[in-house]
Amino acid sequence: MRSEITGTTLPIVTFTLEPGEGVLAEPDRLSWMTPNVAMRTTAATGGAGGLLSAIGRAISGGGLFMTEFTAEGSEALVAFAATVPGNIIEAKVAPGRGFLIHRHGFLAGSMGLSLSIGVQQSLGAGVFGGNGFVLQHLTGSGSAFVELGGEIVSYTLQPGQELLVHPGHVGMFEESVSFEITTISGVKNVLFGGDGLFLARLRGPGHVWLQTLTPAKLAHALAPYMPQERR
Repeated sequence: MRSEITGTTLPIVTFTLEPGEGVLAEPDRLSWMTPNVAMRTTAATGGAGGLLSAIGRAISGGGLFMTEFTAEGSEALVAFAATVPGNIIEAKVAPGRGFLIHRHGFLAGSMGLSLSIGVQQSLGAGVFGGNGFVLQHLTGSGSAFVELGGEIVSYTLQPGQELLVHPGHVGMFEESVSFEITTISGVKNVLFGGDGLFLARLRGPGHVWLQTLTPAKLAHALAPYMPQERR
């Protein structure tokens, strides 16, 4: 399997598959493919526990089912485009080296990957529209392609070193990094209901990737241009 990431503002990852090779993604992530790509929908991925794992993926922001895209008969091509302006990065997943990624981060990857819920915490309607804060846990073995919004700023945290981050800017981090939601009191802001400011505390060791475009900021920027419901 060969992969190539192209583009700038709205990048795309393209896979060239030899006969019998395949990639894993959610059904609505597909952008285009050659006719000799077979699609098979499955609830279990990478030995990920069937229906219960599928339910966990759905809770963590993914779909209830995943789709395997497999080349049949000859070399094939399949492509997956980013859904928001930003970047696509490749993460090498291996036993003992998994990643936690934001709820809509997983774009596509090797068949040996497993995607499940990693973190789920309610932060109130002001932060994420009442859906709470959720991270996906990416484990298994293979290459994963993750979509991050806007520009990417990365840090390598030493053991015990901490970083406080607005939850929406958390893009991805190695599973060796500890994570908790904390509240900074004394910050009054109507966006957060006046109860303080929610921040994610990331503690090393491990690598952290932050995204500059948050879902809330994107929704806020587009809101004036959305059609209004007539009453």
